[in-house]
Amino acid sequence: MTRSILLALAVAGLPLAAAAMPVVGDVVGTNPTDATAALEKAGCMVKEFEAEGGKIEAKCTDEAQKLWEVYIDPKTGAVVEIKGEE
Repeated sequence: MTRSILLALAVAGLPLAAAAMPVVGDVVGTNPTDATAALEKAGCMVKEFEAEGGKIEAKCTDEAQKLWEVYIDPKTGAVVEIKGEE
């Protein structure tokens, strides 16, 4: 019985793990190759990069195809802000 409860809890947590996204403070890199690899590993499929307000803006989609804007400090490569698009 305990084994089936543990299995059920593990399976219930899978959607949360799959929905992982980068978070503020994650260091993803300062060049497009490194940033794309790190963001995609975190579940954010990069569509484009652009400079905005002294930051690098990565536009990407999550597993549910929701559009996100991830802002990266160009000096440190750290994520400084994340905005979801409506």
